Amino acid sequence: MSNALSTSKQPASPESLLGHRALPAIAWTPTWTLLRKEVLRFTRVWLQTIAAPLVTTLLYLLVFGHALGGHIHVYPGVSYIAFIVPGLMMMSVLQNAFANSSSSLIQAKVTGNIIFLLLSPLRPTEIFIAMTAASIVRGIAVGLAILLLALLFLHLPLQHPLWILVFTVLGAGGMGALGIVAGLWAEKFDQIAGFQNFLIMPLTFLAGVFYSVQSLPGIWRKLSMFNPFFYIVDGFRYGFFSDADVSVWASLAVALVFFLVSSAVAWRLLASGYKLRP
Repeated sequence: MSNALSTSKQPASPESLLGHRALPAIAWTPTWTLLRKEVLRFTRVWLQTIAAPLVTTLLYLLVFGHALGGHIHVYPGVSYIAFIVPGLMMMSVLQNAFANSSSSLIQAKVTGNIIFLLLSPLRPTEIFIAMTAASIVRGIAVGLAILLLALLFLHLPLQHPLWILVFTVLGAGGMGALGIVAGLWAEKFDQIAGFQNFLIMPLTFLAGVFYSVQSLPGIWRKLSMFNPFFYIVDGFRYGFFSDADVSVWASLAVALVFFLVSSAVAWRLLASGYKLRP
């Protein structure tokens, strides 16, 4: 009897915390605590996480809007500068959502603070929910800041707000999950930078942010159809103008699959303790 009691009082190891399958019930108090910590982490450095993307977007608007605004017309009755605003918004949402979760994990791993997460009562599902939700919050904050800035300079219709919200959540959530995957895989900051510079950045730039894929030559148009970010940007833009390069339902299907696949991979890696356990 005494042996059983002494065994039951032993503290849980990191392996037992992240190495088992999560139970269906979610402990919302610790999940909310981690979510709040992740949100505070990026809001306390808002000049870097929110103001910097805002300045970058403003430069894009000034350069592209001034240089090409009078020469390119994509949708009837829509100026070129208005056309690129939703694309710039979603590009910033995707990049910042990825950066939020990936930077959080790699910083914790490099500094050794990951041990506090491993020894906490949080299970893989709760860690995933908190970190992904924080990425969505950061993505929405950046996107909203860009929208408010754009509205100071031009009229931007919001014809389908629900579609705008749906694609924002799916895009930011999928990128937050992908950031978890990258943060778990990487062992140093250079690897995260490489992941972002050679994969995330090119795919977001080539997602129809500055152009309509219908204007591309045949082979490049077909290649664009394999880029999931294109569907997220295109569906998001539909929410503003009721016009898009592909069916909004097709974009929704791709965005949903991207979110589910990224989430499944991120959760599985967390549950297995991938590169977290010695």
